[in-house]
Amino acid sequence: MAGSKRRDAATIHHDPRLVRVDDAWLRLPNPWGVPVEICAGPDVPIEPAAVDESLDVLRTADTLERLGTACRTEAEIDRVVLTPDFHKGAGIPIGTVLRTRGALIPQAVGNDVNCGMRLEATPYTVDQVRPRLDVLERRLRHLFFEGGRRIALSGVQREALLRDGLPGLLSVPRASGQDGVWAMLRPEDADAGRVHQAVYPTATAEEFRGWIDSAGGTSHDGVIGSVGGGNHFAEVQYVAAVHDRQAAYAWGLRLGQVVTMVHSGSLSLGHQANGTGLELARRMWPRGLPEPENKIFPMLLDERWAAACRRYLNVLGNAANFAVGNRFFLALMLRTGLADVCGEPRGGLAAGLVYDAPHNLLWRMGDGLVVHRKGATPAGGYAEMAGGPYAMWGEPVIVPGSMGASSYLLRGHGSERALGSACHGAGRRIRRGTAIRGGDAELDAFLREFRVVTPLDHKDPAVARRSDVMAAWRRDLKQEAPWAYKDIGPVVSSLRRAGVAEPVVELRPLLTVKG
Repeated sequence: MAGSKRRDAATIHHDPRLVRVDDAWLRLPNPWGVPVEICAGPDVPIEPAAVDESLDVLRTADTLERLGTACRTEAEIDRVVLTPDFHKGAGIPIGTVLRTRGALIPQAVGNDVNCGMRLEATPYTVDQVRPRLDVLERRLRHLFFEGGRRIALSGVQREALLRDGLPGLLSVPRASGQDGVWAMLRPEDADAGRVHQAVYPTATAEEFRGWIDSAGGTSHDGVIGSVGGGNHFAEVQYVAAVHDRQAAYAWGLRLGQVVTMVHSGSLSLGHQANGTGLELARRMWPRGLPEPENKIFPMLLDERWAAACRRYLNVLGNAANFAVGNRFFLALMLRTGLADVCGEPRGGLAAGLVYDAPHNLLWRMGDGLVVHRKGATPAGGYAEMAGGPYAMWGEPVIVPGSMGASSYLLRGHGSERALGSACHGAGRRIRRGTAIRGGDAELDAFLREFRVVTPLDHKDPAVARRSDVMAAWRRDLKQEAPWAYKDIGPVVSSLRRAGVAEPVVELRPLLTVKG
């Protein structure tokens, strides 16, 4: 679109605060002397407001120095890497990888704990699915928004999921009456080898006792199996191009094969976990020490803070475990819809999980180092994948494009320069408030070419007559429309040129489910 190109031109690397190092990297000098690099080629837009926000985050270097002095310990920001989808967030930019020494920063994980991606191969081809898209659209709307998923969980199952992750949930015998999408379980679903981390360790799930006991036996709720809002989605795609034939073959992917992709997180549980972390950090703040100007409160890895850190890491682990389970159920819902509409598969294509990868989490690396990823995904290499199914290839890296655009599956190289990280998507180019002012003609053209499954069926004549309802629906769609996001091509090219990850396949969407 011409309008989007004009907006891009205004934001591509004219910020005088950035220093270009080469065709894949920029440097952000700062008064605190923290090494900060941005992985972005010359054709990737950089939002000045995101640079402002990054500089504000770096004030935490002063905070850690003052806090360390007051508590007679050492803590610092060691390094920061910003990924190609770098854009302004709510206090900490999306696409920030922040490594600290001697401290945790809950806000560098944020509310949507373990927001992440799940990619599954199906036994169907695009030629089998495309003629059935009308029926599939109706079936998925029923499954996702009209009570069709019927995911009943007992209190024992809920606690098992929060404490012991998806393997814990699947190890609990199912009660009678648990049907619905449960029927799509496969024996290999309990295999943890294709999940970045199958279980996030916890000692208790008491912080979420309300959700656990709300089952009152075995019951449904409105939480598990929810897509969530914002840029979260569940999508039916197909392999449109193969860039690395050997890796694609080894990962069970073929040209024309249909796959499903889920982008979702921990929903209300993540908000509670982040709120707990921030409350604990504020409560531990030394009396008489001025609060941080940027309102970012660290937690020291010090014996005096040990109980607070343990409590935060427990709720973080609970929310992270829930997020993996939630993505699993969303994938089951897509499996169910495809099976109901397409019937018995033909063609002998492999079906199964390709990878489940997290975005918003922290990793304790030893020697007091902690890597925080906010809107960034791990991109490990051979060493990080040793002993698993990807030891010969590197970690699968899932990079979705904007709604209706291509997504990419890459293999990571474990780049130390990138702190073993890659971007988690194309990244916003303009803020949501600006995006809703996009032209109606642009949105109409997009909707003529692409299917978006939402709770509201905009094709229903009764709905279409409600101008107020339609206006609100269109406003929500505009916030996530293609013109709000960066072009996926330059983003992926930046990862390749920087030695972060290499493309394996390109995936094009057939339809998207949005919450």
